[in-house]
Amino acid sequence: MVETTALESLKRFCVAVVDSLGEEYFRAPTTQDLSRLLRIGEESGFPGMLGSYDCMQWRWKNCPKGWAGQFTGKEKATTIVLEDVADYEGWMWHLFFGMPGSHNDINVLDRSHLFKDLTDGRAPSVSYQINGTHYSMGYYLADRI
Repeated sequence: MVETTALESLKRFCVAVVDSLGEEYFRAPTTQDLSRLLRIGEESGFPGMLGSYDCMQWRWKNCPKGWAGQFTGKEKATTIVLEDVADYEGWMWHLFFGMPGSHNDINVLDRSHLFKDLTDGRAPSVSYQINGTHYSMGYYLADRI
């Protein structure tokens, strides 16, 4: 009974957060957002950069024992992966949470909806130049991939 009440409370909380913040924060970048992201990248010395990509391992203390193998990775503890893209100002405009901790950043990237859109040619339309060469697809700065 307590678990059911806690789960129902969590669901209601999540719905309330999405209902109140979703339109502003849980969305793909608009044309204005893309212009701002490109400006930030340009000012930082990275023309065409749409944000920084990273994966974080979050410890899952109460992971069910039957799932522990797939959620245990290099940390030797059960974890869940959070994939995000953030800009210099801290706006995280892409988040995906829930991949098992046994996945490394490359495995997560391979399964990412964000990067599937890029490889399928559905990337945000941008325009920038580097050393006289014109580019129409932005990129994400990543570390250790």
